[in-house]
Amino acid sequence: MVMFSVTRKQSAPIDGQKPGTSGLRKKVKVFMQPHYLQNFVQSTFNALTKDKVRGATLVVSGDGRYYSKDAIQIIIKMAAANGVRRIWVGQNGLLSTPAVSAVIRERVGVDGSKASGAFILTASHNPGGPHEDFGIKYNMENGGPAPEGITDKIYENTKTINEYLIAEDLPDVDIAAIGVTSFGGPEGQFDVEIFDSASDYVKLMKSIFDFKSIRKLLSSPNFSFCYDALHGVGGAYAKPIFVEELGAQESSLLNCTPKEDFGGGHPDPNLTYAKELVARMGLGKLDSQGEPPEFGAAADGDADRNMVLGKRFFVTPSDSVAIIAANAVESIPYFSSGLKGVARSMPTSAALDVVAKHLKLKFFEVPTGWKFFGNLMDAGLCSICGEESFGTGSDHIREKDGIWAVLAWLSIIAYKNKENLSGGKLVTVEDIVRNHWAIYGRHYYTRYDYENVDAGAAKELMAYLVKLQSSLPEVNKIVKGIHSDVSNVASADEFEYKDPVDGSISKHQGIRYLFEDGSRLVFRLSGTGSEGATIRLYIEQYEKDSSKTGRDSQEALAPLVDVALKLSKMQEFTGRSAPTVIT
Repeated sequence: MVMFSVTRKQSAPIDGQKPGTSGLRKKVKVFMQPHYLQNFVQSTFNALTKDKVRGATLVVSGDGRYYSKDAIQIIIKMAAANGVRRIWVGQNGLLSTPAVSAVIRERVGVDGSKASGAFILTASHNPGGPHEDFGIKYNMENGGPAPEGITDKIYENTKTINEYLIAEDLPDVDIAAIGVTSFGGPEGQFDVEIFDSASDYVKLMKSIFDFKSIRKLLSSPNFSFCYDALHGVGGAYAKPIFVEELGAQESSLLNCTPKEDFGGGHPDPNLTYAKELVARMGLGKLDSQGEPPEFGAAADGDADRNMVLGKRFFVTPSDSVAIIAANAVESIPYFSSGLKGVARSMPTSAALDVVAKHLKLKFFEVPTGWKFFGNLMDAGLCSICGEESFGTGSDHIREKDGIWAVLAWLSIIAYKNKENLSGGKLVTVEDIVRNHWAIYGRHYYTRYDYENVDAGAAKELMAYLVKLQSSLPEVNKIVKGIHSDVSNVASADEFEYKDPVDGSISKHQGIRYLFEDGSRLVFRLSGTGSEGATIRLYIEQYEKDSSKTGRDSQEALAPLVDVALKLSKMQEFTGRSAPTVIT
């Protein structure tokens, strides 16, 4: 057995490394500075209670982006020096964010060990490569992101750190080879186990969904399928689940080889960046080659986000979570005994609210950030939840889950078509969505993203919008001057959330303008980028009249979009004449 010793390395704060709701994200070159990653990792160990570090089992893996392999070796050495008993690593360092949550919650080692936390190496949907983004976050024993109490401690520690512990003489571990490597240190044995990235997650999915029913759908001559991993970690699960378990053709998988730079693309599953899938589904600017598949889906870099498409038809994430909730009990075995409740993030459309009211379900509106859903789930208050930013999930884990969402949709399609898979007319994705609108009404919805805006200008814009709220008569005068047929603003505020589980209060979560007819304008600064600021503008209009739910979304929303841009003075503050991305 190879022995190692512990070295106390002198360090000093480089900057205040404040992790947001999705962890710490910076450019690779920032993380590669001497001591930078080490400072954050040691600050995390110091923020945890001793029982969560000394003698503990931790998971270390991620989406495979550039610098991940180096980071894994550094974290293994630091974990050994800090008294961690064992480290679990997905083969080749690959584990999707939802799979990490599943591993923490479900996996039991051969010696009966259970993981108490994880370092997840991902910058989610942000680009990867030597000149792009890297990220790290810590998840807790429930499988969910660290709460603010922990992330605040980490931040404070990064501002005062003066040393970190590392086992410099510990040899690198071959993370490509499945098996256990044991070492000996001052506190005894230290193990690093490399395990199959997909097996635990696949087992969990099979316990939730009726794979036999989905397999029948995928083998039907009426149905065709396409899944695009955008060269993210979702590719490590695509073949085991869709091909080996469900019988899909391997040709139905696009970009399913994980790459450090995501193939030079932007691993964000939306209509702008998932170009190949969008074209194949008949939604591109040019006609696709041949008849589009009936169903298509995409994942982001760490496979926690999803985009769902039908043939020449886009399903908004807000509609997606509402439709899954409306059909879950009859379509998905895991929910056969009923839903405990549902929840959405504040910027997400109110489509889920209408379903909750109709089905008499508990409903919660929370700030952006999956940890808020996790609290509700841990308290047994929420079964299904979602964010408009292409995130959907349930209480099977404590993260959003892109492949889960795809399997949920396939389950619903299979249920709707259980009588006609042998040759009858298929109930399509578009049919399912339009039937949903006929019952619940339609929430016309769009999001404008202004990325890498000057941070000072972004803050000035938000301050202006808050100040404007002090006089609703003045606001409505401006609105009517822009579009006289737009409804009056009934109320306006900065969203604030009091957690019903732990009583914590989250302030300044987004600026809302709520109109008398149920329309909404929401402005929010996003923390998911690695530099500059991202302003997100959300525009929503509810239509109950089933004869008016078939309009083009951008056409229906055009008056509100005009109001939003002029009311906020978007171009004046940002210098941008158009958003970076429209979804």
